[in-house]
Amino acid sequence: MSASVRRAMASLGRVSVPAAPLLAQPPASAARLRHGGAARPAPPLLVAAAARLTTRTRGFVSVRCGGVEGAEAVRSEVEAVPRSVPVRVAYELQQAGHRYLDVRTEGEFSAGRPEGAVNIPYMYKTGSGMTKNTHFVEQVSRIFGKDDEIIIGCQSGKRSLMAASELCSAGFTAVTDIAGGFSSWRENGLPVNQ
Repeated sequence: MSASVRRAMASLGRVSVPAAPLLAQPPASAARLRHGGAARPAPPLLVAAAARLTTRTRGFVSVRCGGVEGAEAVRSEVEAVPRSVPVRVAYELQQAGHRYLDVRTEGEFSAGRPEGAVNIPYMYKTGSGMTKNTHFVEQVSRIFGKDDEIIIGCQSGKRSLMAASELCSAGFTAVTDIAGGFSSWRENGLPVNQ
């Protein structure tokens, strides 16, 4: 990396760049300082690096500039976004050895579940709605390793996406969300245990 690029990155501090699509020549509004100051375009090298790292994100990605530490910060933020797959792909992953984590409530789980699923609720039903399981990551860590290949499902796909994002942020490296959840699993005639 040239000295001029290092100086430019250091002078930017922390910038926000659009996640997708990123162009080789971004518009002037593509980067701006978080702590005030005039808007400046991100250096092309930084934009290119962010483009490679942000293919799975939407909206804006926060990029911390500066050497290897900055690149690692970008990578860790981007990797906190889990991939989502349709239920048929999830079933194929399960057949290939991925483990199924069902994050529905115990009542939903007992009414029917995919074969081999492990239940750890992401939320609990309460009198006034749903409450987050504050021990979720700890409970998952007792059963799954950080590098285990895990597919995560709920009833419709909303809780599983939140759970998958939280696990990615907690350092789980091979987490996949099931789009459509158990409802879609059942509609597609995939194997279910009662």
